[in-house]
Amino acid sequence: MEIAPHINVDPAICSGTPVITGTRIQVSIVIGSLAGGMSKEEVMDAYGLTKAQIEGALAYATNRV
Repeated sequence: MEIAPHINVDPAICSGTPVITGTRIQVSIVIGSLAGGMSKEEVMDAYGLTKAQIEGALAYATNRV
């Protein structure tokens, strides 16, 4: 189920942890990578994500905090 743009939750995928839609990449991994000093471009390259997916993860995390 999509809970935010580009963010899904499914009990069968990563135990229901929020992930980037269409992947098994957890939002927490994206946020942690950015917090650790990686640029958006580096995260995009490392995980094969789009800029919109990265920004979706950031927006979701911002709304949760």
